[in-house]
Amino acid sequence: MALTEHNPGARAGGGNMSALTDMVVVAKGALKRGDLIMAAGIMLIVVGLILPLPPMLLDMMLGLNVTISILILMVVLFIEKPLELSSYPTILLITTLLRLSLNMASTRLILTQGHEGTSAAGHVIEAFAGFVMGGDFIIGVIVYAILTIVNFKVITAGSGRIAEVAARFTLDAMPGKQMAIDADLSAGMIDETTARAKRKELEDESAFFGSMDGASKFVKGDAVAGLMIMFINIIGGVSLAVLRYDMPILQALDTFTKLTIGDGLVSQIPALVISISAGFLVSKAGTGGSTDKAVVGQLTNHISALGLSAGAMTLLALMPGMPVLPFLPVIAAIGAAAWYLPKLRAKKEAEEAEAAAAEAAGMGGPGGGAAPMADEPIATALAIDLIRLELGYGLLSLINQPQAGSHRLTDQIKGLRRQIAGEVGFVMPAVRIQDNLQLPPNAYIIRVKEIEAGRGDIRPNMLLVMDPRGEAMSLPGEQTVEPTFGLPAIWIEPGYREEALFKGYTVVDPSTVITTHLTELIKDNMPELLSFTETQKLLDELDKEHQKLIADVVPAQITVGGLQRVLQNLLAERVSVRDLATILEGVSEAASQTRSITQITEHVRTRLARQICDANINEMGVIPLVTLSPEWEQAFAESLVGDGDDRQLTMAPSRLQQFITSVRQTFERHAMMGETPVLLTSPLIRPFVRSIVERFRPATVVMSQNEIHPKARIKTLGQI
Repeated sequence: MALTEHNPGARAGGGNMSALTDMVVVAKGALKRGDLIMAAGIMLIVVGLILPLPPMLLDMMLGLNVTISILILMVVLFIEKPLELSSYPTILLITTLLRLSLNMASTRLILTQGHEGTSAAGHVIEAFAGFVMGGDFIIGVIVYAILTIVNFKVITAGSGRIAEVAARFTLDAMPGKQMAIDADLSAGMIDETTARAKRKELEDESAFFGSMDGASKFVKGDAVAGLMIMFINIIGGVSLAVLRYDMPILQALDTFTKLTIGDGLVSQIPALVISISAGFLVSKAGTGGSTDKAVVGQLTNHISALGLSAGAMTLLALMPGMPVLPFLPVIAAIGAAAWYLPKLRAKKEAEEAEAAAAEAAGMGGPGGGAAPMADEPIATALAIDLIRLELGYGLLSLINQPQAGSHRLTDQIKGLRRQIAGEVGFVMPAVRIQDNLQLPPNAYIIRVKEIEAGRGDIRPNMLLVMDPRGEAMSLPGEQTVEPTFGLPAIWIEPGYREEALFKGYTVVDPSTVITTHLTELIKDNMPELLSFTETQKLLDELDKEHQKLIADVVPAQITVGGLQRVLQNLLAERVSVRDLATILEGVSEAASQTRSITQITEHVRTRLARQICDANINEMGVIPLVTLSPEWEQAFAESLVGDGDDRQLTMAPSRLQQFITSVRQTFERHAMMGETPVLLTSPLIRPFVRSIVERFRPATVVMSQNEIHPKARIKTLGQI
């Protein structure tokens, strides 16, 4: 207790240490709150517009202003793309406000203390005035005027114009870019996360260039304000010195001009640097990489241009009276670049090829050891590509750079997915495209659930020509067979396109050949592609007004799996399931009478009679029919045994062969006459007749009498 009572200094010292500790804690907390520091800094800049600053603090702030402007320029030079500095409009506003605040502070010091000498506004302004002006205020005025004109009329005006045009074109291009993103998403080339990121980047780009268009006005206004402040300082300072402090007019003019020009230079140079950085930033909109890669890399990309430039400089240096020495370093540098760059690029390409070969061979480095491969989850080996297109290496140009007049294969597949969605009623799975080095160069394979469904051999730089009349074609080229339908065709050079069209031939580019083949194979395998998940997705995406219908039918009357089988039966005969509401209504009606998926499907087909009839009318607006004779109708009806889904056809093989022969002869006879008739049967036997016909004529449509819409026009061509 004695120590405590008789040693108050110790207590006071402890209190000071505690206060110091509290200040450190507060400072650390403030550093963690960057928003508070930013707000405090903006408030200090605003306060600087009103309160006077001492010369020493003004020197520190002027040094900070110069440093910030150089930092911004360096950052702009090193960023890869403009959006990496999307806060530049805000930075531009803050730096402009800082310069105006420092101009106000320096103006106040110049007008109040300028009569004391050139150090009245701080040593930074005095140093700029002495170094740039060289002791002559006329030189200073000329230099300041040149800097202001360059900043205002050249850099600021150009940057503002670039920002304005970039904002306008970015805004105009936004709908097209958004559609491209949606198309890539629909084609399965990108996932939802990538599409969301691309949309966000597109929005940021539009907002950035729009902000830059407005922010460029800050720089222009800053240049105008600098000119006005210079005239005010000179006129006001000289007037005060002569009238209040009785200074000689020449001395007053010399002193205040030096102070004003020094102040203008110390503000104008950072403003010029900021304007240059703004010009670099907005002009990099169409290029990627840092400034040195974007500029130097593109300027040196054409070796012939470098060589011609060196030759032109040499001729200029050899002109009579022209000094040679100033041109020699430039000629030597450009000539050396033209000589050395091709060798450097060839060496780099060879190294990249070796590195790629080593990576493909599994080599881990210079020692040639096997690179440790990351263990993939075993579950990845179970994943199956629903649709996969494998291309030989000679067909990769169809994806990257197709021949003139044809479309990229990926773009056609995007359109195919959208077309099938409109025709069939559900979005087909994404098509995975990959190269297969084991294939011949010009071959391709289409796999459905990783099982080969079709293949072909095409010529990527030629055109496929077919005669719709089936006659022999008189064009020079390579005889072949069209891979989708097996029709005779010819591969011709693109130069014969016009002649082939003039002769009435069908001309198809290689990408369309693959897309057509892919379309037919997808339609043939559509039932397999309609999975349980896709069926559930169709129900979830149905309009809100039909959700009550779904709730009444699924799963009360039929399960999702049962509905999937009904839809698969429809797709197997290429009946669109787009009108899902009508299909559900038909299922609801049939499910109250039977649980047979076959009979439910037949009833649904009856509800879709108008749609089925519309899909089978010819160019004359009628449905051409071939009917079964009463004898065949009775033969099929008597051959049915069992009930429901257990019902089977037990017709004798010889009798079936007789039926097949009759159908083939009848339909081939009508095909030669240019007709594609529909086979008409009674509702009871239609599924069984279709199951036989699809084995030898899968494209032939088999309809029952209940599926003929009352308003449909029909024409009977014959009878089997």
